[in-house]
Amino acid sequence: MKLNIQNETSRLRSVILGTAESIGSIPSIDEAYDPKSILHIKAGTYPKESDMIKEMDAVAEIFEKYDVTVYRPEVIKDYNQIFSRDIAFVIDDKFIKANILPDREREYEAIHHVIEKIGDENIIILPEECHVEGGDVMPWNDFVFIGTYSGEDYSDYITARTNMDAVIAIQELFPHKTVKAFELRKSNTDPKENALHLDCCFQPIGKDKAILHKNGFLIEREYEWLLNFFGKENVFEITKEEMYSMNSNIFSISEDVIISEKNFTRLNTWLRENGFTVEEVPYAEIAKQEGLLRCSTLPLIRE
Repeated sequence: MKLNIQNETSRLRSVILGTAESIGSIPSIDEAYDPKSILHIKAGTYPKESDMIKEMDAVAEIFEKYDVTVYRPEVIKDYNQIFSRDIAFVIDDKFIKANILPDREREYEAIHHVIEKIGDENIIILPEECHVEGGDVMPWNDFVFIGTYSGEDYSDYITARTNMDAVIAIQELFPHKTVKAFELRKSNTDPKENALHLDCCFQPIGKDKAILHKNGFLIEREYEWLLNFFGKENVFEITKEEMYSMNSNIFSISEDVIISEKNFTRLNTWLRENGFTVEEVPYAEIAKQEGLLRCSTLPLIRE
C-alpha cells in the first residue's frame, strides 16, 4: 500500500474507520479518559453500543457511496475501538504510531492487517518520551499543525495527549515542512473548557477555509495566527456549545464533500452556502465520548 496524506481535504481513497462492536460495559469514572465521558457516566446518559454501531454504519455507507476503501479494526471483546485517529496518523507516505495512553495499546495491535500492507521503511515508532495522538496532528500541505500542552503540570492532565518532545520529533522527521504547534486549553473536569485534541477546536476544510473555536487555544495570538492564515472571511467561528458538541470534528471526503453530524444546523447551513456537499449522519451518541467524525477515522490515502 502506497500511503499518501498531504492535507485534510484531498480526495479520500482509503481509510481506517473504528468500530463500536463489543465496547464492553460502561466504564467507571476512574476508567474514563476525558471530562465529557465522565459527565455522561454520572448522568446515566453514557451511549449504548447498539446506537453507536448504527452511527458508524451510517458513515461506512457514505464511504461506500464515494468509492472509498474502508478498513475496520479486528474486534477485541469488551474494548472501546471507536477512535482510530488516536492510535496512528499518516503524513506524506509515513505511518506514525501514536504514543497513546498505555492501556490503549491493544487498539494498535488490532489494525495489524492494515500495517502489514505498509513497508517497514514507512512505519515510524517515535521515542518513548514523545507523547502524541492523531487528533492533535493535521497535515496541511507545506505545514503540519500540532496541538500540544507544555505546562509544567502536563502530567496532571489526562486530557494532555501531545507534548513538545513529539512536536520536535515530527519536525525532524519532516524537515521540508513547517511544523506549527498550538497550546490547547486543558481541563480534567469541565468539557466546555477542554480541547482534548486540536481537532476539537480547529479543522481546515475545502481549499482555503477552516472551522475555529477561540477559547480552545490557550494563547490568543496562536488563535489569531490561524485566523489570519485562512482569512477571517473564510473561517466559521463556533461557539462554546458548538465546540462541546464537536462541530469542528467533521470529516472531509474531498475538497467539496464533507461528512457532518445532522444536528449541526448552523454549520451545515454555512457549509452549503459556501458550496460544499454535506453528507449528514447521526453521531451525537459517539460525541458523548468527546470525539466525533475526524476522531473515528484514520485516512491512509488521499489523491
